[in-house]
Amino acid sequence: MRADDVARYLQDHPQFFEDYHDLLAQLYVPHPHGGRTISITERQILTLRERAKALELKLAELLRFGEDNDLISGRVHALSIALLTAGSFDSVMTALREQLAEAFAIPHLALRLWNSVLTRDNEVFAPVEEGIRVFANESKQPYCGPVNDLGVLAWFGDVAPSVQSMALIPLRRDSRTVGLLALGATDETRFVPDMGTLYLERIGELLGASLIRELG
Repeated sequence: MRADDVARYLQDHPQFFEDYHDLLAQLYVPHPHGGRTISITERQILTLRERAKALELKLAELLRFGEDNDLISGRVHALSIALLTAGSFDSVMTALREQLAEAFAIPHLALRLWNSVLTRDNEVFAPVEEGIRVFANESKQPYCGPVNDLGVLAWFGDVAPSVQSMALIPLRRDSRTVGLLALGATDETRFVPDMGTLYLERIGELLGASLIRELG
C-alpha cells in the first residue's frame, strides 16, 4: 500500500479515528521545525496557529492596501477640485502641475493636444508625430514602464535625461483621442508595466474634461 492510498482511505473514511480513537494517542509525527516528534493533536494545533498567523498577515496587507487606496482617492479628489475651479487654460495647467508634484510626487509632466477647436501659443499645441498619435488612439489604457522609443521623451526638454520611467495617458473626448499626457519619474520603478492604472485613467478623464471645457 502506498502513502497516497493511505491518505485517500482516511479522506474517504472520516469515521476511522472514531472507531480507533485510542490510536490517536499512540501516533506521533515529526515536529514541523524539527528536533522531536509530537502527537497528531499537537500537530493540528500548530497547523491551525500557522493558518491563523497567515490570515492575520493577509488581513494586515488588505488593510494597508485599503489605507493606500483611501489616500490616493483623496489626492485624486483634491486634483479634481483644483481642475474644476480653474478658470482658464493656464490655470488648469498650473493646477495640474502643482497637484501632481505636491500630492503625487511626480516631478515632470508634458502634455500635447491636437484636434482642438482653439489653440494657444504654447508648446502643448506643438505638432505631434503621427506614430505618437496612432499610439494614443490605439491605447486601451495608460502605458506604464521604462522610457520607450516613441519620441515622447523629448517633450520633457532639458530634464529628459533624468526621466527613467513614464506613464502615458491618452486624453479623449467621447471616442476621439485629443491628446496625450506624459508623466516622468526619475525612479525607474515608479511606473512599471504591471502596476494598476485605474487612478491614472481617472486623472486623464479629469484633465480631458477640464481642457475640453476651456478649449472646446
